[in-house]
Amino acid sequence: MHDRDLAFSRRAVLGAGLAVAPLLMSPARADDAPDPAAEPPQAGDHFVFLTGPKTGEPIRSEDLPPGGPQVQAYPAAPDGTVRNGTRLNLVILARIGDEGVDDETRARMADGVAAYSGVCTHQACPVNMWSAEAHAFVCSCHGSVYDPKAGAEVLDGPAPRHLAALPLTLKDGILTAAGGFTGHVGMQMG
Repeated sequence: MHDRDLAFSRRAVLGAGLAVAPLLMSPARADDAPDPAAEPPQAGDHFVFLTGPKTGEPIRSEDLPPGGPQVQAYPAAPDGTVRNGTRLNLVILARIGDEGVDDETRARMADGVAAYSGVCTHQACPVNMWSAEAHAFVCSCHGSVYDPKAGAEVLDGPAPRHLAALPLTLKDGILTAAGGFTGHVGMQMG
C-alpha cells in the first residue's frame, strides 16, 4: 500500500466514524432516555411505604400515627413506577396536625400531613429517627433535629439548612404530591 492509499484509508475510516457518531449519541436512543425511577417527585405522584408490613403500598393519611413519628416513603408515578432510583427521592411523611404549624407549612399540608425530603442537609444521611420530646425529625448519623411544624427548620445539630418540603394533596384518599421539592435536596456542595 502506498502512503497516499494509506492516508485515504485513514480518512475514509475517520470520516465513516464521524458520520456514525451523531447516531450513537442521539438522545432518541432508548438507553439514553431518563430513568423514570430516578426522576424527582412530581405533581401527581403518590407515596408508597419504604418498609414495614405495607412496603410498596400507597400511603393514606390515616396510615400515619397522629403526632408522629414520620414514615419513610418513595414517590410513585401515576403508572406505578416507584421513584427509588436515587436516594435523593427519599421522602418523610408525618401526620403533625394543625396546632402550632406555621402558615407556610400549613399551605403545603394535606389532612394534617407534611412531607419533606428524608435526606439530611448535613451529610446526606437519612432522617429516619423521631424525637418524641421535641416532636421533631432526627438524622441518625450526626443528630441534626428538624421541626416539621416550621418548614423543617434546623433546631439542633450540624445541618446548615432546613429540609426541602413537598406540597401535598389528597387524591381518592391517597397522599399525593402537588408539586416538586421546594428547594435543594441533601447536602449542598461548594
